[in-house]
Amino acid sequence: MTVRAPAKVNLRLGVGPLRDDGYHDLVTVFHAVSLNDEVTVVPADDLTVTVEAVPGARVALDDVPLDDRNLAVRAARLVAARLGVEPRVALRLRKAIPVAGGMAGGSADAAAALVACARLWDEPGVPILGRTELLDLAARLGSDVPFALAGGTALGTGRGEKLAPLPAAGTFHWVFATASGGLSTPAVYGECDRLRGAATFPWPPTTDDLADALEAGDAKALAAALGNDLQDAALSLRPSLRATLDAGTRAGALAALVSGSGPTCAFLAETADHADALAAALAAEDTVRDAVRATGPAAGATIQ
Repeated sequence: MTVRAPAKVNLRLGVGPLRDDGYHDLVTVFHAVSLNDEVTVVPADDLTVTVEAVPGARVALDDVPLDDRNLAVRAARLVAARLGVEPRVALRLRKAIPVAGGMAGGSADAAAALVACARLWDEPGVPILGRTELLDLAARLGSDVPFALAGGTALGTGRGEKLAPLPAAGTFHWVFATASGGLSTPAVYGECDRLRGAATFPWPPTTDDLADALEAGDAKALAAALGNDLQDAALSLRPSLRATLDAGTRAGALAALVSGSGPTCAFLAETADHADALAAALAAEDTVRDAVRATGPAAGATIQ
């Protein structure tokens, strides 16, 4: 059983106050893009995981854990516990999404593993997991996992796990510039808190302008509406990202921003040809490990 799940870019990432549970309130607009990981599951004597790169993808596989720190492993255990079966399955992860790159690759793997294991263990005498139950399990695994399951474009609130679909017309063209090494999401949030100090800020933010641009399929209006409250923190921890953002702007990107907690940078292009030219220009930069084209919105976790 093989399931494919998409990367995401946060078109707007508003970070609110720190909550008592250690999370931040979020108002974010998720956008799934056509950069996918694949998870294949087969029956086995024990729960194991192997990782490889999709052909042509430059992914830092050494940074992918092969134990219970891996969200796909935890997803398999969670499904097994919910169904009352033993987690005897071999997980094979084929990765194209950057590792620790701010595009929710681990969450995509978890969403794919949830769907794959639920289908693999769908047999007489075993409860059937519907979409609502899978979304509930996804939220237990991480804030981005429900969106990787759902795909498309959606407004996320709470810590990101509460989703409301947003209509998006047409296709948006993206280039993602990856960097060597990852950034720790908790470290970026911590730096965001440090930079803010005791300053107050309006909360919650509005996303009406962004929703209007999406519904109209207007790339230029969308570019003007993009934003990321974590960008200053990511730049503080990785100053070289500024050079990458500037390079994309010089090359004509409609917009340039850090994707999520970084260090991947996202660039919005006007057309497919524009994206090709932008990717070529970014690939020549010393601060860019790889420049990858993608389009959005894309489907969520899908059986292949």
